[in-house]
Amino acid sequence: MNRQIWLPSLPQRIVSLVPSQTELLFHLGLGDRIVGVTKFCIHPKEQTTGKTKVGGTKNFNFEAIQQLQPDLIIGNKEENYQDGIEQLAQQYPVWMSDIFTLEDSLAMMEGIGQLTGTQEKAKELVSVLAQQFASLQPAMPPVPTAYFIWRKPYMGVGSNNFIDHMLSRCGFQNVLGHLSRYPEVTAEQLRLANPKLILLSSEPYPFKEKHIAEFQAICPQALVKVVDGELFSWYGSRLLYSVPYLNRLIEEVSSSFRESLLLG
Repeated sequence: MNRQIWLPSLPQRIVSLVPSQTELLFHLGLGDRIVGVTKFCIHPKEQTTGKTKVGGTKNFNFEAIQQLQPDLIIGNKEENYQDGIEQLAQQYPVWMSDIFTLEDSLAMMEGIGQLTGTQEKAKELVSVLAQQFASLQPAMPPVPTAYFIWRKPYMGVGSNNFIDHMLSRCGFQNVLGHLSRYPEVTAEQLRLANPKLILLSSEPYPFKEKHIAEFQAICPQALVKVVDGELFSWYGSRLLYSVPYLNRLIEEVSSSFRESLLLG
């Protein structure tokens, strides 16, 4: 983002404006230095519960932040809003990430490690994640897939974002990949895209099993599954849980298609 911040010493009063990066900070052992988090920062539950809430990711409580007197604020270009970040940057050091790929997320982890004096712990995490993702077994051949994050209106995952990257790593070919970011998708558009697999994310819209029939009616030939959205979209230390989950999901999808072929 071509921005620089200057820290005279290791930060002791950190405010995190991004749930996945909040969890990362705790993983790096910085819990006692975190003074503020958003209302969406829910992991780790027992530690975040006691921290001051500074609003949401897109509507900051500037008064609460001012009372905390942070010496470092950590945000993200996609998850936070530009006006709010620019306002905070006038008073505090604000460090921003911009995440599109796994490689971006690993670089972010090392960057936060450098900022906070936890380089060794960050490098250890990056090494483990790199090894885990090297063991991810993508679906072969790739499965035409649509991934949904919202209902009424339907919103799917297009290109140029972290979830699209994760789908690609799984061998799930994004049939909405020609669309930008997080497009609204009509039932007719979905029908024409003809996915073989439809994934319904548990967040931000809390898709449940009861919603499967709704999408099955639009694409009767597709396999429809509810998935853990955190493990597709959180790009901090929660990625430690992603590869085992994704390998199981890929195997479930592949097995389902094999059974369909056998049944003719």
